[in-house]
Amino acid sequence: MKLLQTIVVGYDGSSDSETAVRWALHLANETNANVTVVHATGMLEHLHNRFSRDEAPPALIALARECGFDEARLRWLVDDGDACSVLLRTAAPPIDADVLVVGARGHGKRVGLLLGSTSLEVTEHATTPVVVVPSSYVDR
Repeated sequence: MKLLQTIVVGYDGSSDSETAVRWALHLANETNANVTVVHATGMLEHLHNRFSRDEAPPALIALARECGFDEARLRWLVDDGDACSVLLRTAAPPIDADVLVVGARGHGKRVGLLLGSTSLEVTEHATTPVVVVPSSYVDR
């Protein structure tokens, strides 16, 4: 079995995506893997300017510090497109993620699904192993 070297995790600023990032950071600490946190900018995101392309959001840096994660192994990536396409594209070479982590719910369009629309679509199309972290996950 190949050791984990790279974990890609989706982040949209929601508490569910923060839970997924926290889970990914803990896994990375245990395996000495690098983490790429990716944010997809949808068609109208430029109107809100929620996240900088150049700097990770302060909440993300705070999460890394809270988890005792070495920030030198953390990469922030913002890419244009819908969340599923961006996550799948990011997990592919050249980053070549060993695992793709997403939250179970987020700022999705389809309310009432057990999984969020992005996590459902990612699991249907991924060629990389996917971990869906439930919103009820609590660090143990």
